[in-house]
Amino acid sequence: MVEKIAKGAEIEFEVDKLAFGGKALAKMDGFVVFLNRAVPGQRVRALITRKKRNYAEARVVETISQSPAYTPAVCPHFGLCGGCFWQDIAYEEQLFWKKAHIAECLEHIGGTGPVEIEPVIASPELFHYRNKMEFTFSEKRWLLTEELERDFDRPSLFGLGLHVRGLFDKVLNIDTCFLQSPLACSILGEVRRWAASSGLPAYSVRSHEGFWRFLVLREAKSTGQLLAHLITSGTRGKEGTVDLLIEHLRSTFPQITTLIHSISDKSSQVAVGDSSRVAFGPGYIEERLGELRFRISAHSFFQTNTLAAIELYNTILRLAGFDGSERVWDLYCGTGSIGLYIASRVKSVIGIELVEEAVRDARENCHLNDIHNCTFFGGDLKDVIGKASQSGRPDVVIVDPPRAGMHPKVVKSLLETLPGRIIAVSCNPASLARDAAMLLEAYDMGQVQPIDLFPHTPHLECVVRFDRKNLG
Repeated sequence: MVEKIAKGAEIEFEVDKLAFGGKALAKMDGFVVFLNRAVPGQRVRALITRKKRNYAEARVVETISQSPAYTPAVCPHFGLCGGCFWQDIAYEEQLFWKKAHIAECLEHIGGTGPVEIEPVIASPELFHYRNKMEFTFSEKRWLLTEELERDFDRPSLFGLGLHVRGLFDKVLNIDTCFLQSPLACSILGEVRRWAASSGLPAYSVRSHEGFWRFLVLREAKSTGQLLAHLITSGTRGKEGTVDLLIEHLRSTFPQITTLIHSISDKSSQVAVGDSSRVAFGPGYIEERLGELRFRISAHSFFQTNTLAAIELYNTILRLAGFDGSERVWDLYCGTGSIGLYIASRVKSVIGIELVEEAVRDARENCHLNDIHNCTFFGGDLKDVIGKASQSGRPDVVIVDPPRAGMHPKVVKSLLETLPGRIIAVSCNPASLARDAAMLLEAYDMGQVQPIDLFPHTPHLECVVRFDRKNLG
């Protein structure tokens, strides 16, 4: 039967599961086929688009029988847009597979053996939950089928939106988005309309020429404050055009409390500026978590799901089991939100963060909340961790690294420092498992608590407690 699986063939499959990374998976005589946009329990007819030695990839062309786990997607862009992979899957089913992926990664990548995983803590909100969205300008946007079929005026190729699923160089114009607020959608549409009529081109990822690059919108869910961050290539005589757009947004959307204009001439497609100016407002927004206030600047990291972040931080408190005497390190600390959230429960906190703007926010957040037992250092963690060691060995270390996980030198430093407990926070089960494999040399894995900060996507946050072994 496997011989039937060849590029261009159309074959019926029973969809078995969701694989790590988000795609659906089916098998034929044990041979694995990855499917785009399918739900476990469906029977589908799929076109084989790629055949490799050990697996194939296929595109669903027809759903023959429906799955009880299927739910209609609410977004008109679903399927093309890369923002939501799983919007057509019932939420309880999403949580089931997210938990399964954590167990699979820890067991097979981390070498932990079978691990007991706590039930996933669900996101308090399933739609409009994100407080930050990044949008990309494009000089050759993705054209919809109905646009291509028109036999009159050629549509504009100027785009501002989200990437088409799986394509780094194609951007889909987004009119509606169920991840961000309706206000943010309105701002997005107006910036696109205005920039398209400006006469200045969008940036090209191929030629590395063009002007408009990114629009980032950040909203404080508790205060309603909104930060707009416009990123362009070097101005050189184009300052007037940018200023006209800024004034237009200021008058059209009084809800924008601050606007930042940054310049980036890097070829890499990262929404970070080499230099920035505050066009109006204070240059930051203020968010609240419980009784605490947090100042967030354009380049600072802050958990993107505000309500679920409170669940995350309460989970850290619960798993850490603080008694008030602990000296804590908060590594990859961002704006200091975790360290400040736990500060009243511990003796002291030392936070380390690479982004200097975030470090400034963290220090300011200490003042805002009248907290005096937190100290923050700026710099690359693998280089700065020695400075923290001068204050003595920590009792507890909290690590919340980016998706790639901890740098091996950071893990090495932790194994040399040997704090009594490590609380690992991760948004990537694969890198969490890799880090766990190294930590298990000197630590026992305790409770594993997943928390869903990213509904309708394959992503998941997870908190794991590690306790130092009695090494004798």
